[in-house]
Amino acid sequence: MDVTHWTTRVAQSFDVVGAAILVVGFVWSITLAIRTWLTAGGAEGYRRLRTTFGRTVLLGLEVLVAADLIRTVAVAPTLQNVLVLAIIVAIRTFLSFSLEVEIEGSLPWRRTTGRAPGRPPATPSHER
Repeated sequence: MDVTHWTTRVAQSFDVVGAAILVVGFVWSITLAIRTWLTAGGAEGYRRLRTTFGRTVLLGLEVLVAADLIRTVAVAPTLQNVLVLAIIVAIRTFLSFSLEVEIEGSLPWRRTTGRAPGRPPATPSHER
């Protein structure tokens, strides 16, 4: 078994894991949404579905991009494959950013951290 064959198998494994994350995550998101809908109402159930499935999509995309990266770098590093990978990563970055804004409800640089701007995080008392 040569290296190309082995890395192709690894990339295929990542593809399977990425697809499994999306399927299992979708089922889990539906389950949580139904449970939330029954206890807290429809609006909260819908919010839970969007949040949970959005995070699932982010994780699935990360794994699928890893598969493409392995396939491009280790199996067939042609200029065309590298350009396709660059386009995929750009699309994934845009989707990731959009999903993160949807999930969190604000732009990353507008989120509050619970501390004053420009102030360093508090040091635990045992480290002083």
